[in-house]
Amino acid sequence: MTAPVLDPDLLKAFLAVAAHRSFTRAAATLNRTQSAVSVQIRRLEERIGTKLFQRTRAGVALTAAGDELLVYARRLLDLNAEAVDALRARKREAVVRLGVMDDYGTIVIPPLLTRFAQNHPEIRVEIETGLTATMPARLGEAYDLVIAMHPEGRGDGEMLRREQAVWAAARTYRAEAQDILPVALYPPGCLFRQWAADALDAAGRPWRLAFVSRTLAAVEAIAAQGLAITVVKAGTVPSRLRVLSDGLPPLPTADIRLHRARNLSRAGGMLADHLQLGISEPASHILP
Repeated sequence: MTAPVLDPDLLKAFLAVAAHRSFTRAAATLNRTQSAVSVQIRRLEERIGTKLFQRTRAGVALTAAGDELLVYARRLLDLNAEAVDALRARKREAVVRLGVMDDYGTIVIPPLLTRFAQNHPEIRVEIETGLTATMPARLGEAYDLVIAMHPEGRGDGEMLRREQAVWAAARTYRAEAQDILPVALYPPGCLFRQWAADALDAAGRPWRLAFVSRTLAAVEAIAAQGLAITVVKAGTVPSRLRVLSDGLPPLPTADIRLHRARNLSRAGGMLADHLQLGISEPASHILP
């Protein structure tokens, strides 16, 4: 059997009558007629199958069932108000979707977001990390902002920083010139993978793809164990790795650029400006 639904309007009428011990005074506080309030109380009593009030010379008094319902009615109306307030607050909350490279998403961006959240707690930032080659094309659809890596001098968007690609390995790693070089890289579509392959092939250096992962943490872990070398940005070299400078071909330089969706929200613009200031070259830090 389906339990009866306790209508919030009926519960409000019930609490008003219980508080004033009078249908007349309760009606006045609810801006209703006395007969309308009486009908509401009758409907509530029919739904739960018991009397809630009894007539006295002084007015009306709660029955034992009415006294028991009093606690539940208050809790139900409080919970209803809490749910409405929470949903309204969520509607007021601005959401900005940010796409960024894995290393920036784990090393560079978090401290900047901490400061941003302290000044703008009403703005929620959703972050997706990964290969950024295709992210700018999805601006407005999947992302509001994208921080992407491009070959030096190429790509649109706002220039933030120039990063040198470098070879990196465990601090104890040693490779002989005649060895087939094990390399840990990212999936196809990653500039570092393309640059590493092109550089090693052009230099005639024998190599093999020893490990592939989409995440910085996995690639770093393999390199840190001395199982392979990898390619990282000079500005975000993981602490467990060291830059290899001898015996390996040089790698290109990358531009880090900020892409904004068209019709970007005010919240998105505020975050974009904050990231632009935080990531850009030191000369921009003279701004207030």
